[in-house]
Amino acid sequence: MRIAFMGTPPFAVPTLAALHAAGHDIAAVYSQPPRPAQRGKKLQQSAVHVWAAEHGLPVRTPKSLKSEEAQAEFAALDLDVAVVAAYGLILPQAILDAPREGCLNVHGSILPRWRGAAPVQRAILAGDAATGVTIMQMDAGLDTGAMRLVETTPIAGKTAGMLTDELAEMGALMMVKVLSDLHAFTPEAQPDAGVTYAAKIDKSEARLDFLTSAVQVERQVRAFNPIPGAFFELDGERYKILTAEVAHPSDTVAGATPGITLDDALTIACNPGAVRAVRAQRAGKPVMDAGELLRGRAIAKGTRLA
Repeated sequence: MRIAFMGTPPFAVPTLAALHAAGHDIAAVYSQPPRPAQRGKKLQQSAVHVWAAEHGLPVRTPKSLKSEEAQAEFAALDLDVAVVAAYGLILPQAILDAPREGCLNVHGSILPRWRGAAPVQRAILAGDAATGVTIMQMDAGLDTGAMRLVETTPIAGKTAGMLTDELAEMGALMMVKVLSDLHAFTPEAQPDAGVTYAAKIDKSEARLDFLTSAVQVERQVRAFNPIPGAFFELDGERYKILTAEVAHPSDTVAGATPGITLDDALTIACNPGAVRAVRAQRAGKPVMDAGELLRGRAIAKGTRLA
């Protein structure tokens, strides 16, 4: 098929690579414009942009698709379908209507649960047992389009990074499968029941909330691994916890105030229960086992963490 691919972050790369390997005619790749990055603030191309350029595919990086010029350029591609994976720009109706078969989206949840920007993190934070990928026929709503294919996977203690990588690979295979016989995957309307919205993650949410249960704090750690990293502060310094285990799942530790360390091994009281840091990181330092971190900077029993 003649395709335009629209995506930006690493999540989208496996789908682009799979479509390319399957022999589809990729007429253009759309991605977000290069952004200033790292300390030097040099412009950095998106992961999709880099992959496409390395494989000789034409890349377009408009700031918006709302102008008549951008829409005319898109329509002139004479597409069978557009494939969208975490592109990051709103597609106006003229863009949605231009390809003969419309626009298909790789969405990282089991719709209609977790429509929106951060479905992976929200599923982990909510304690969902499973998530998945939906190949969706896009419409003008926020992830409200009809579903062509849904597949699921257990969350089972995975971090957001692990789950994102898994869903990216799942979505790539699913999109190739759908495009191999598009009309065999009849669009099915999303159910009205069970709609939830996955709001964009605010960095402030990554501050560990020891006033919640140990189970919820451990979910916080997984949901924000690797980015932005769940953290606490001590003496004005930020410590990230990348991996944690529930030390006491539901019992309230006698006499312990939430946020107080219960031993010298970074076991922290919650409400109820306690979590123990397994992998952690001091500001400006590499990630290391908690024991190694504590050898360099001891955190004694009874220390209050904020």
